[in-house]
Amino acid sequence: RYQVGSGGLEYEGDRNAAGERHGHGRARLPNGDTYEGEYANGLRNGLGTYRFKNGARYIGEFFENKKHGQGIFMYPDGSKYEGEWVADQRHGNGVYYYMNGDTYTGEWLSHYRHGQGTYLYAETGSKYVGGWVNGQQEGAAELIHLNHRYQGKFVNGNPIGVGKYVFDIGCEQHGEYTHLDQVNNIIQTIPNVRKLSKSGQPIQVWSASLITGTVYFKSPTALVCAFVSCRVNKNLAWLLYCASPAT
Repeated sequence: RYQVGSGGLEYEGDRNAAGERHGHGRARLPNGDTYEGEYANGLRNGLGTYRFKNGARYIGEFFENKKHGQGIFMYPDGSKYEGEWVADQRHGNGVYYYMNGDTYTGEWLSHYRHGQGTYLYAETGSKYVGGWVNGQQEGAAELIHLNHRYQGKFVNGNPIGVGKYVFDIGCEQHGEYTHLDQVNNIIQTIPNVRKLSKSGQPIQVWSASLITGTVYFKSPTALVCAFVSCRVNKNLAWLLYCASPAT
């Protein structure tokens, strides 16, 4: 039977000699949340299930009233996190299942993706494997697509510096990503090229090391394209990359 305590908290369960919640019990909090699980000296400690009024739910370990240890958090939007917690924050190793089908598997620090991790894009099947800093793709990494992959360095979610494309047909193309605003001769060849930029960020330009420059042009369909060269079985091949201008 529930007993009303200080602050309007209702509790039913075990108590210690001092009258504190201790052992197994159930509680209804004044804000509408509920908890069922283990207590120690008046605080949630051990395994338990915490249900939030907004529909979220946490099943796992607690320490001194906070999510701490291994646990599963189901969010109201349908996303879910399974992994380690420290002081109410995602911290350690864990898997986050996003509502759009994407998944992240790897390290966390203070609620952010941080360290080494793998992000799988459900829509395309592409996969980012590498470093993360404060939730952003950063450091040495590999971006894996259906029939090719890119290996290099990322900063703020964008490739930058020296890297290479590895194609399943046995072709490797080495080159370098540079911010477009650092390549004046290319800016002059593409009027209003900054329209391709997303969220106001500079565009990354890929220049293959097998040629002296990358040849850009506008196609009749308004795509901005580039020819780059690649060696396949000692023969020089040309690859065409195109991007759609932002609306």
